[in-house]
Amino acid sequence: MTSDLAPARLRVAPSPTGDPHVGTAYMSLFNLAYARRTGGAFVLRIEDTDRARYKADSEAQVTQTLRWLGLPWDEGPDVGGPYGPYRQSERLDTYKPFVDRLVEDGHAYHCWCTPERLAELRKEQERSKNPVTGYDRLCYGMTREQRAQLPGFSENPVVRMLVPDDVPLQFDDLIRGTVSAPRPDDQVLLKTDGFPTYHLAVVVDDHLMGITHVVRGEEWISSTPKHLLLYRWLGWDAPAFAHMPLLRNPDRSKISKRRNPAARLLWFVEQGYLPEALRNFLQLLAYPPADGESEVASFEEFVAGFEWSKVNTVGPIFDIDKLNWLNGTYIRNLSVAELGDRLVEFVREHQRPLTDAEAAVVRGSAAMLQPRLVLLSDALDQLTFALTPDADLVVEDDARAQLTDAAPHVLDTAIGTLESLGDFSHEGIDEALRMALVTGLGLKPRVAFAALRVGITGRRVSPPLFESMELLGRDSVLARLRALRASL
Repeated sequence: MTSDLAPARLRVAPSPTGDPHVGTAYMSLFNLAYARRTGGAFVLRIEDTDRARYKADSEAQVTQTLRWLGLPWDEGPDVGGPYGPYRQSERLDTYKPFVDRLVEDGHAYHCWCTPERLAELRKEQERSKNPVTGYDRLCYGMTREQRAQLPGFSENPVVRMLVPDDVPLQFDDLIRGTVSAPRPDDQVLLKTDGFPTYHLAVVVDDHLMGITHVVRGEEWISSTPKHLLLYRWLGWDAPAFAHMPLLRNPDRSKISKRRNPAARLLWFVEQGYLPEALRNFLQLLAYPPADGESEVASFEEFVAGFEWSKVNTVGPIFDIDKLNWLNGTYIRNLSVAELGDRLVEFVREHQRPLTDAEAAVVRGSAAMLQPRLVLLSDALDQLTFALTPDADLVVEDDARAQLTDAAPHVLDTAIGTLESLGDFSHEGIDEALRMALVTGLGLKPRVAFAALRVGITGRRVSPPLFESMELLGRDSVLARLRALRASL
């Protein structure tokens, strides 16, 4: 969209280490919103330098789920762009010259300490309750030969940044104003395997890709002084920073895939949430509507009024009940035809195969189910009766137990009424059966229709009875009612 703001370049940079985290979608949403607000660009970069945790299929899951959510990128590993490659593992030659420059300028040094020595150092600092923690700079100023004379020596060194005593600890944040961060440690910049750490690679890549705004979670506030040092040492202008509030569980803990299935972005796909509902929900988490504004808002509406000052810095609670309400609202706002198509697609992709005839049944159920659905995954269980051949329908024990002595007479009367019924729409069925059973036999509707529900669905509880009969059709309805009657 056009804007009086300068076109901004923003990015999201997930690590392919497993199922995509819902936080990736959350950050992508806000990055994309500001890119669209300013007429700029949104970049997807894959930060795959953590080879110990790398999962080969994770990148595809990231791209599939973000596309499903309607959060497209302008540049990325699969679409290309002028600043590629967009995978860090394909950019390894990029980082070493900058590390060498930092070492030459005295801003970084080699460290030969073994992991075992570093672990023991941490334990000793914890035992002594030393207020100064982190690396003790044993290797600083030493040559390889000098360090090799001391215990805990490794043949393959890392490179650490030399954080000065006067490192600035305050910076400006678009959301939070002036922010103070703790003093950083001498961060490793280059690992023993030649791969850069996140802290070096993110600064180099953001600069080389022209990123103007870095939008990320508040857990990165403590790292920002390190990143600003690197920008300064390398002679680059730093981007603007915006640190988003973290998504939290109801107990205020950080949402994680170990403790909450909703932390997995794929979980929402599997459960049958609509992408537009989840997108709306993620907007609300950090960007609550002003008084009088609707909570239901499209992405375009979100972009049109977007301002960083409106972002709430309090960690939002991931309220599944609110998401379910939104999802139900979006389901009811679909056309019946669109809902039918989505139900068929969901069942086929996530639940079970459907024949063309079964797909027609699922589509035909959309109007009946629409007022009652919360998730697309709810539909299949409600449609079990309609997807079961008449002869295979099993009447559940609790359903049979509720039948009264009136059931045989009800079934006989209903069968006779439906055999001669001309209008087999749910309205026609409703009118005819109420006339025959409620008016004609003087039964209460609950008693009159209970036996029909059991015969049609095999259950005590089911979708609306008359719509279910219309969905099945006359022949199937009569076959089922006759089968129940014969068993009584």
